[in-house]
Amino acid sequence: MNNLAEEIKNFFSGDVEVSDEVLEKYSTDASLFKIKPQIVVFPKDSEDIKKLVKWVGDKKGKHPELSITPRAAGTCMAGGPLNTSIILDTTRYMNKVVSLESMDKKQMTPMFPKSVSVEVSGRVVVGPGCFYRDFEKAVAEKNLLLPSFTASKSINAVGGMVGNNSAGELTLRYGKTEDYVSELSMVCEDGEEYIIKPLKKGDLESKMNQDNFEGKLYKKIFDLIEQNKDEINSAKPQVSKNSAGYTLWNVWNNSFGEEVFDLPKLIVGSQGTLGIVTKITFDLVEIPKTSKLLVAFLNDLSILGDLVYELRTLNPQSIESYDDKTFGLAMKFFGDFLKQKGVWGSIKFGFSFLPEFFMALTGGVPKLILLVEFSGNDEKEIQDRCIEAQNKIAHFKLKTRITKSEAEADKYWAMRRDSFALLRKHVKGRRTAPFIDDIVVNPEHLPEFLPKLNDLLDDYPYLVYTIAGHAGNGNFHIIPLVDMEDERIIPTILELSEKVYDLVSEYKGSITAEHNDGIIRTPYLDKMYNQKILSLFSEVKNIFDSKNIFNPGKKVGGTKDDIVKNIIPPEHPHHHHHAS
Repeated sequence: MNNLAEEIKNFFSGDVEVSDEVLEKYSTDASLFKIKPQIVVFPKDSEDIKKLVKWVGDKKGKHPELSITPRAAGTCMAGGPLNTSIILDTTRYMNKVVSLESMDKKQMTPMFPKSVSVEVSGRVVVGPGCFYRDFEKAVAEKNLLLPSFTASKSINAVGGMVGNNSAGELTLRYGKTEDYVSELSMVCEDGEEYIIKPLKKGDLESKMNQDNFEGKLYKKIFDLIEQNKDEINSAKPQVSKNSAGYTLWNVWNNSFGEEVFDLPKLIVGSQGTLGIVTKITFDLVEIPKTSKLLVAFLNDLSILGDLVYELRTLNPQSIESYDDKTFGLAMKFFGDFLKQKGVWGSIKFGFSFLPEFFMALTGGVPKLILLVEFSGNDEKEIQDRCIEAQNKIAHFKLKTRITKSEAEADKYWAMRRDSFALLRKHVKGRRTAPFIDDIVVNPEHLPEFLPKLNDLLDDYPYLVYTIAGHAGNGNFHIIPLVDMEDERIIPTILELSEKVYDLVSEYKGSITAEHNDGIIRTPYLDKMYNQKILSLFSEVKNIFDSKNIFNPGKKVGGTKDDIVKNIIPPEHPHHHHHAS
């Protein structure tokens, strides 16, 4: 295959690498899988990508195995950026913030939560390979924020956020990545780069009349949506966030108050299967000046649905949760928590945990801890809203507390964010196995759903797992730690996925809220969507990518066999993994 790499070098101005070391590195992400590519390329710019796509298109007849899989930081937990052919990494050169401006505030209504509008105050154009941590710094200088960041924000990149339609702890209030992408540049199957943005009806008409690849693309997607309107709208998962399948039901929308044909909504979350994104324009919000945490300790999960429902009426910024196992870990490996804090920091941090230690000693560890965060620009108003929330839920007779300081709030966030890393570090001989890591059902179903979920998991006593999640919208991350030497593991993954996704679809949920389908969930899309919708997904793929050049096997065409044959062999030491 390396003569193909030589051919690419002739027309490619970026780097083309085939060393074992590079291929090994690009064989894994944060998922269960390992797949060795043939070539890894680092494009200098979109010209490189255009030439590469044209070249692959020309060669495909003779070399059907050729394909291109775009990759950013490689933090995907679903195997999204893994493939056997060419991996295209944008983080080396296409990683700049191109432009950034504040703008007059305008109201935007996220897809969810529909009831709440958000003020958009700025706009940024950025390369897909820009790490979120660099992006965050750049936009913070103008007091702006992209609020759909994930828990892995210290290591992920913005191209991956677009590919997976990712989200995190602020999604409850602000919506997901799809709500903030106002325009994309993308190289399509014909090797040309197009600007894709929402179009009003008149502009759509003239776009569809163009006699070229772009015109036909719009026309075909328009027709597909028109002809299958009712099917498409009834297939829409009834949950606050979803990144399973192609989100055809979001293309016609009016998030800024007038109806538009919003093709970026289809590209966001498509995991690099429809084309290669070269530039992203994000809308941004102002950073709230202050926030406070109301912490609630639950011993009884049956009230969770009602509790979340009542809290949501007060428009909190987030409602996060973690379970007693997570809490136990934080207590058990407390020394590790302290190590990250420095001496004086660790003394203060340590003292702040006295009430928790006391609870742990007296056997009063709650089943679930809920973190309810309120934010705004006025300290007193935020305090009042916390008190209002405390009063509103008083009839549940829960132990609650309002945090007094940022340091105290940090303590609870640290447990929520770092427990998993601790678990991984201390449980020897096991590794993380994300496969049912991102399920979501509407919060009102949680009192019924969670005990049933726990029952399913308890049938597999050899799985060690914690449950943490975005309780405010019913999105839970269950990531077992497993011993890959155990021959029960692979059958368990297939069997338990089946059972959990059946349970999720009983409650009209989604099998992936924010981590996407990748290799691990594509074969299970039939749990959520009927055959008609799955055939529309295949048609979408075919309209954009008739030669199957872009990231094959994700979203369309993946099988359970792909899962089994690509799982990392046991002796492979695994690198860092972050749960969102």
